[in-house]
Amino acid sequence: MDAETMVMSLILLMLFFPFCTSVDTLTPDQTIKDGQSLISNKNNFALGFFSPGNSSYRYLGIWFVKVANQTIVWVANRNDPIIDSSGVLSINPYGNLVLYDSSNRLLWSTNVSVQGTTSSVAQLQDSGNLVLVRGNNEKVIWQSFDHPTDTLLPGMRLGLNRITGLDRFLTSWKSQDDPGTGNYFYRMNPIGSPQVGLYKGSTLYWRSSPWPWPTSSSAATSSSSLKHYFVNNEDEVAYTYFFDDAYIISRVVLHNSGLLQLLMWNDGDLQWKESWSAPKYRCDNYRHCGAYGKCGPESASFNSFECTCLPGYVPKSAKNWYHRDGSDGCVRKQLGLSMCGNGEGFVKVELLRGPDSYNAVWMDMSMSSSECEQACLRNCSCTAFVSINIDGKGTRCLAWYGELNDISESSYERWDLNVRVDATELATYTRKSNGFLGHKRQLAITIISLMVTLFLVCLIAYICLLNKRKTSPSKKEEEEENKRTVKRKLHNQSLFFTGTMGYFEGNELEENSRHPDLLIFDLSCIVAATDNFSPINKLGQGGFGSVFKIQGQLSNGQQVAVKRLSNSSGQGMEEFKNEVMLIAKLQHRNLVKLFGCCIQGEEKMLIYEYMPNKSLDFFIFDHTRSSLLNWGKRFEIIIGITRGILYLHQDSRLRIIHRDLKTSNVLLDGEMNPKISDFGIARIFKGDQIQDKTTRIIGTYGYMSPEYAIFGKFSTQSDVFSFGVILLEIISGKKNNSSYQTHPSLTLIGHVWELWTKDRALDIVDSSIIESFDSHEVLRCIQIGLLCVQEDATDRPTMLAILLMLSCETTIPSPKQPAFIFRRPTNDLGSVTGKEFYSVNDVTITMFEAR
Repeated sequence: MDAETMVMSLILLMLFFPFCTSVDTLTPDQTIKDGQSLISNKNNFALGFFSPGNSSYRYLGIWFVKVANQTIVWVANRNDPIIDSSGVLSINPYGNLVLYDSSNRLLWSTNVSVQGTTSSVAQLQDSGNLVLVRGNNEKVIWQSFDHPTDTLLPGMRLGLNRITGLDRFLTSWKSQDDPGTGNYFYRMNPIGSPQVGLYKGSTLYWRSSPWPWPTSSSAATSSSSLKHYFVNNEDEVAYTYFFDDAYIISRVVLHNSGLLQLLMWNDGDLQWKESWSAPKYRCDNYRHCGAYGKCGPESASFNSFECTCLPGYVPKSAKNWYHRDGSDGCVRKQLGLSMCGNGEGFVKVELLRGPDSYNAVWMDMSMSSSECEQACLRNCSCTAFVSINIDGKGTRCLAWYGELNDISESSYERWDLNVRVDATELATYTRKSNGFLGHKRQLAITIISLMVTLFLVCLIAYICLLNKRKTSPSKKEEEEENKRTVKRKLHNQSLFFTGTMGYFEGNELEENSRHPDLLIFDLSCIVAATDNFSPINKLGQGGFGSVFKIQGQLSNGQQVAVKRLSNSSGQGMEEFKNEVMLIAKLQHRNLVKLFGCCIQGEEKMLIYEYMPNKSLDFFIFDHTRSSLLNWGKRFEIIIGITRGILYLHQDSRLRIIHRDLKTSNVLLDGEMNPKISDFGIARIFKGDQIQDKTTRIIGTYGYMSPEYAIFGKFSTQSDVFSFGVILLEIISGKKNNSSYQTHPSLTLIGHVWELWTKDRALDIVDSSIIESFDSHEVLRCIQIGLLCVQEDATDRPTMLAILLMLSCETTIPSPKQPAFIFRRPTNDLGSVTGKEFYSVNDVTITMFEAR
């Protein structure tokens, strides 16, 4: 290599050397302009300028680098946007980070006092924390983790520094397009035993369990676990979280709708997956059952109220309690009886989430449960206590003084709350406890006696069988034939089941005799498991019969429910067999799973998976419960229903026409995922068949398409019509047969069409989702709903087209005037046979046409 070449190589090396150094640091002689960014050392996070959603404003923020969709975790100038791309970030002579626009207007600053003349340096760390450090000793003088916006990252603390007064809390964005300070807050409440709460303004609407919290919990991945870290001392009360696996990308975000979510990035489908959220269930709502009330979501069924009173208390308002409103709470049974030195005591209520701890006080460390009880008993204001072992550091006593609020059952926190009751109530519970123990002893003796007797009977039978085989070996073939005959009879009668101790263990027949995944249940076991179809276990009632919860579970742990078909329902053996055969062959996450059936005498029953959140109509048509389904969750339900129907129409081995799609036939599981049910009147289309006709019209008025209701013609497009009605009901929270003051004769379809033609379609949006809905997304859904309910079946889109329109920003055609926009007067309702009929939207009807 000659000298000239060597010199040129050295010059090039010197020129390119700065680009090989770290780009995670900003020094006083550098600036970051719009289009430039800092990148953390391991390429985890970036700091730069962005525009949120559909906004044209520019903001300085931090986002994930390894996440496909730009996800902002921190915003500097959230309330002072830049109107163009002229923003510049730098370090001023005083050592502060400052953000200016082209007008030299200061939009944001770290605004800290830097002692001395030493310059500062800013660095973006791999944790997502932007730190400002003093040059010489690298002391952190400011960090973004101390000033969060709407996101909590692993290692980021949420809470109060009692020395400096620094309060770290999350604040929602105003909207998806505006990161300005919103109305919702997630912050630590250090009063009493610390707990974290969600607030709308100054109003608390959800809170965590009081400290101490579990130190770990199951995460959305089997290989790692979520860890909680909590500190509560004289200097600080704060909370943070992290994962054992450093490669997991996660965030806790407070949505502008008020929903708090723990989200984890899934590289497989390039989406954020929800691992946890709150508030999610009805018992999550603060003071849902009022003072001294307990909310029990696990035990609540269709006909039972989720609120109960604590021992020694009764509902304050029996009328409101009857109408399923427990917000007034409970009061003592014996108001005039003193609970101060008058023989009172405590009754233990197990497996709870601890009550609101604003009025709770921690007593001395290493206090036993009995010492804790005596200490609480000595103070007449003490209403309850718990004795807790804190991470192996000793047993501590937490006592409440005053009202007990916001109590709910929990299988996770598992607090045992000792509630103070008067002498009368204490005596009642003592008798019950003694009686229960005596009953258990008697039951144990009875079981042991039965087992001994059963063993002797089996032993004698076995000996007799051996003797019989020795004396009659020639009858072996006859016995085998008898067994085959019995199996055939069992198959024909659909009667082959064993059950013990409330747990179902379905024995399967041979695969060539029935569907291998379908269990056949015995009537006596179902009667026992439902307490003879007790109203207490009744979940609801539809057009074809009643649904009951089974007190027990399948051998695999699955909870199930039984639909008992009514003899007067109009669904005979044909519909029953139809539903059994159809659902047994269908497997989809948005279809209810059928586990088995029972036919014995006049009884016909279907055993389904148990759906704890009941049906969609239970939520959207109730003013109180509708608020539990924000727009995001409703849109997820719409997508789920769409996918379920698309599977029936196109993706399953058989083309299925449901014929009775309605909100009451969309059930919700524990995660509020929709599952389509009730296939009693569904039809199978074979080959290229696209339409059929019947003289037996079965369905629900308000959801039936015009060609089916009038002429008996049905196809996949008749299901599309029903889906369109469901879609509009989900958005509006109103039934299709609702009345409207402006035009009493209009149906929901007609009302939506009238508003659509006046460019006022958003007026129909349910008031409970006003603060959470995306207007663009809702308008698309309304337009799709109107396309589905067009009068001509050929004008309606397919379910595949609907899914694409819902999922993608495709061009959507303009809808034509829909069918059934006016309701017929009640005295004008009649079938083509001349007989009067009428049905509301939650009851399936059957109408026979004259031949």
